[in-house]
Amino acid sequence: MRVSFKWLQEYVDIPVSPAELADRLTMAGLAVEGLEEPGKEISNVVTGRIVKIEPHPNADRLVVCLVSTGEPEPRQIVTGATNVREGHVVPVALEGARLAGGLVIKKARLRGVESRGMLCSGQELGLDPKTLPADQANGIMILPEDTPLGVDVRPVIGLDDVIFDLDLTPNRGDCLSMIGVAREVAALLGQPLRLPRMEVREIPGSSLEGRVRVDILEPGLCRRYVARLFTGVKVGPSPLWMQERLRAAGLRPISNIVDITNYVMLELGQPLHAFDYDRLKDGHIIVRRAHPGETIVTLDGSRRQLEPEMLVIADPGGAVAVAGVMGGLETEVTENTTTVLLESAHFHPTSIRRTSRVLGLRSEASTRFEKGIDLEGCLAAASRAASLLVEIGAGEVVAGAVDNYPSPAAKKTIILRPERVEYILGAEIPREETANLLTRLGFKVQDAGRDLLVNVPSYRVDINLEIDLIEEVARIYGYDRIPASLPYGVTTRGARTGEQALVKRLKEVLVECGLTEVITYSFVSPAVFDRFKVPADSRLRRALSLQNPLSVEQSIMRTMLLPGLLEVLARNFHRRVTSGAIFEVGRVFLPREGEALPEERPVLAAAAMGQGAAGWNRPPLPLDFYYLKGVLETLAARLGLPGLHLERERENPAFHPGRTARVVVDGKTVGVLGELHPDVLEEYELDTRVCAFELDLAALLALTGGPPRYQPLPRLPGVRRDLALVVSREVPAADVLRVIRRAGGNLLRSVELFDVYEGEQVKEGCRSLAFSLLFQAGDRTLTDAEVTARIETISGALVEELGAELRK
Repeated sequence: MRVSFKWLQEYVDIPVSPAELADRLTMAGLAVEGLEEPGKEISNVVTGRIVKIEPHPNADRLVVCLVSTGEPEPRQIVTGATNVREGHVVPVALEGARLAGGLVIKKARLRGVESRGMLCSGQELGLDPKTLPADQANGIMILPEDTPLGVDVRPVIGLDDVIFDLDLTPNRGDCLSMIGVAREVAALLGQPLRLPRMEVREIPGSSLEGRVRVDILEPGLCRRYVARLFTGVKVGPSPLWMQERLRAAGLRPISNIVDITNYVMLELGQPLHAFDYDRLKDGHIIVRRAHPGETIVTLDGSRRQLEPEMLVIADPGGAVAVAGVMGGLETEVTENTTTVLLESAHFHPTSIRRTSRVLGLRSEASTRFEKGIDLEGCLAAASRAASLLVEIGAGEVVAGAVDNYPSPAAKKTIILRPERVEYILGAEIPREETANLLTRLGFKVQDAGRDLLVNVPSYRVDINLEIDLIEEVARIYGYDRIPASLPYGVTTRGARTGEQALVKRLKEVLVECGLTEVITYSFVSPAVFDRFKVPADSRLRRALSLQNPLSVEQSIMRTMLLPGLLEVLARNFHRRVTSGAIFEVGRVFLPREGEALPEERPVLAAAAMGQGAAGWNRPPLPLDFYYLKGVLETLAARLGLPGLHLERERENPAFHPGRTARVVVDGKTVGVLGELHPDVLEEYELDTRVCAFELDLAALLALTGGPPRYQPLPRLPGVRRDLALVVSREVPAADVLRVIRRAGGNLLRSVELFDVYEGEQVKEGCRSLAFSLLFQAGDRTLTDAEVTARIETISGALVEELGAELRK
């Protein structure tokens, strides 16, 4: 929000400098990002009238102007501008003048003709060309004919001003207006607020009866619609003072009618729209939703496809404006307009926000509607516009207004406890001062015994609770006046919870294993369920939908982490980064029966593709199933997870049926590990194998075995034996290991698989597995007989339970 210091002084006396006021506003919560002095660099530029224009004798594209600047003799200035005419009043830079950007004007000869100065454009005076009329954006600036000659041009065009650049918080829509900011300034400085006049001189004996009709078919989206009628309208330029203020706010003057609507919007915060009344059918305004397939050509000349959720302003023939966003070209006010219907309405913020986003249209009006405007201010804004219309002589006002107000707003009254104010702020603020501070902001305060009854003005849509009032008291009282104090109560040293510490350790282990942590969006597309082949009846499909999504691609809350990781790998793969291993620790949002809010469950997921980096003494490591299996086993060892093992999994449609396993810890399934199904990879256009796992982190952390236990190094030697056997290919090696460990008892210190063979020497459908077994006792050296007995016990168990055959 750009705020003109000169304009602000019209509503409130300001006895402090702009810099001090900026500090006071910032401390009160209206952050001033910067101060702009548009005319700071400009000097020795005055107003002048072009008396005569003659062709340049030596240049076809130059002309010689005689310009009167109030001096006895006119001065000769050569220019190449094509928009100047005899009689125009223009800014004239005299010899020695300094313009925007530091340019200094000197006497010169242009193609043999002396030039004593320069005619200035708005850009050369530091004005943004976007805020200049179209005919002056690239030419000399033309001033009103009655402008005095020879005076400093800066006050004439508003360059003797200071512009405040306010960075407002989303809840302070009331300060998107000059009156809103002036109200804050008045409260901070203890000065009275001067409101603009709303009196309207109407045409005697005139009436709107039978000329204007307003029907609101969607009262939930349009709570109020006010219409006024102007006749005898003469469309032309607006007064210079109005143009100055519009430019200071960053808006381009267009015409007196359009400028009035923009002026009132900036002054009061109420967006207005002007229709050419003669191009409206029957003077009938209908506020409704758009019809399916309906289109409209907006003021920017673009044809917009409307959706049924959008609110439009229509007449019996069709839509004439997109409510709160942009008007239609068909009813635009032009030079030929003689009768104007003025709209001042209140539209639902969410509806305007959605429409603006979908259409890709964001305007000053839509910004104010999105943040919430004063429902009670619609009629006052229309009256203010009517008053300005008469003041500048742009037309006459038909008596009366159509005010369709289906459900008037109820007044908000909040009980404020003075002792609560002191408790929250930690400052002793007298009851009378609390009431005075709120009164200065426009609140009506009544004494109610020990408490105060505070009536909230309609323009403060952000005030709903007692704590909101306490914040208002603190802002105006001054945060710098609240004494500093030490915290009181029982304090403890900050530390991570057990879960936080385990998650931190888990991440460290994964990074040590070569994975990179990523963070993906919690909002995903509903299409991920089809891409991951999630069954139609799966709980995962019942995701929580967002009421106001940024796009369809981010319209639901995720119930799986893996889709986000796969998108990361795919994005890298398509940019020729074909190898990588990543992980994420995040939350998924699972639906709960009978409850609106989902269960937020922590999940660990990882995905890998390609190969790891090779070394001078080692080949590249395939980032495959066995790599991630090793990562899981390392996690289990480092976090003390008991009995982690894998079991065959064929039912998960997102994974390859022959290369997938369930992850089991202490007899409980905590996740899945495997190679993603080729159909899933095809959905992401990945032409490579990808392995992944996804684990229920909450279940995993609940099974951790606490801190690791260290065992001393053995003092006595062990005995190592090899055991080779033939088993069916359907028997997992993990089952063989499990039987060996159980049958080996407490003397079996370790067992490792060191060879797998399938070939001619092994019968079809079987494979040979070779294990290295280490036997060791802590109190004695084992004898050969003891070890042989254990080997026989293990062999018997393998034959009996798994149908194994021992190899000799």
